[in-house]
Amino acid sequence: MDRAELKGTAAVLLVADVNKTAEWYREKLGFNFEQFYGDPHDFCIMGRDDNYIMFSNCSDKDRIIPNWKIVGKTSNVYFWVNDAEMLYKEFLDRGADIDYSLYITDYNVKEFGVTDPDGYDISFGEIIK
Repeated sequence: MDRAELKGTAAVLLVADVNKTAEWYREKLGFNFEQFYGDPHDFCIMGRDDNYIMFSNCSDKDRIIPNWKIVGKTSNVYFWVNDAEMLYKEFLDRGADIDYSLYITDYNVKEFGVTDPDGYDISFGEIIK
């Protein structure tokens, strides 16, 4: 190996309440609690299928601005998946807030999005071969 290798990535989202957001991701999207930090908690790492997302408390709620409020139809986090239909059904069964329903994009991706408690759009896509 002639260069360092990137091993993964994790988005960091500013949130109003780390505990509330983490519980929502666990209940609605099937993520697991990996680690909480602070007393009271002010930072959290959540994981699902070797993918991670992190949350940090933001005391100024006006600074929590989802991307779609700045640039339309822009997610804050995008996960590639192997079966968008199955995941979509799982999230519906879990009662997740669907932001936009499952559809096939012009660029051949089966895609949908959910809205989390802080208004972030979290998208999921499966490349159609």
